[in-house]
This record gives sequence, structure tokens and C-alpha cells, in this order.
Amino acid sequence: MECFDVLRARRSVRKYKKGAPVPAEHVRLMLEAAMYAPSAVNSRPWEFFVTDKDSVKERLMQAHPACKMLSTATLAIVVCARPDLQPNHGFWPQDCGAAIENILLQATDLGYGTCWCGCYPSEPRATLVKEVLGCQSVPVAIIAVGVADESPSCKGFYDASRVTFI
Repeated sequence: MECFDVLRARRSVRKYKKGAPVPAEHVRLMLEAAMYAPSAVNSRPWEFFVTDKDSVKERLMQAHPACKMLSTATLAIVVCARPDLQPNHGFWPQDCGAAIENILLQATDLGYGTCWCGCYPSEPRATLVKEVLGCQSVPVAIIAVGVADESPSCKGFYDASRVTFI
């Protein structure tokens, strides 16, 4: 797909074909796309947790009630921030956001549906997800990934009233 086609095709999918495989090479491509995201002073303040285990996805759903779509999604990719890798800058939320968007776009290009469920800065959500992962980093988002079992309509559009040329 061309870049603009991928941008227009991306949707937040909440229903997936349960059990549909996502090959390891596609997971790697999504993570590689994430790591190509820009970051302040190229600090790359992120790490990723990936699971296809129903038991872990269930615990993530309990920690983050808005992630019920994980019950049918093939994977959960949790994007976590490592502020310690960016000691003199506080741009890790933006940097992780760029990585998340790259995952969504790469997944779309590969034919998968995704849904971005934010964790940080919502408490106790971020803390509960951190406990599920057993990590020291800051959970920024959980991304559901799988073969879509719905076709949501497009909600994005160009709005000239939100643009000021100076």
C-alpha cells in the first residue's frame, strides 16, 4: 500500500477473528516499525512486551477495562516507556506515541486490525498493567492486534478550520 492509503485505511478495531494467526515475522516487522520512530536525542526510550497467551491477555483486560477486545485479538503489544534512557528530557510520552502509531500503520499495511488503548497517565491503570508485566518501565499503551472481524467506518477527516497558516 502507499503511505496515504495506509493512513486512510487504519481503524480502531474492537472485534477480531479469534485464533487467526499473526506470524512471528509480522510481529517483528511491527516492532521494527516502532523502533524506527523518532525520539528526542535518539534516546529510544521504549520497550515492548508481546503476548498471545490468553491468561496474560485476561489479566491485562482486568487491569485495563477498556481492553475487552483482547478476548478475541491474537496479540497484545504493550508499549512501555523507559524515562531512565532520557534523563535530561521529558519527551518519552511523545516518543512512545510515535512508536505506537508506527505499529498501527505497519499492522494496517500487513492486513491486521489494531486498537490503541492508553495506559499512561491514567492511574491506577498504568500501575496495574505494570504489575501484570512485572516490569519497572511505564506502560504507555496496550495495542490489540489481529485479523479484523468488523469494518469500522472512517472517523478521520481533514478539517481546514483547525489549521492556521502564519
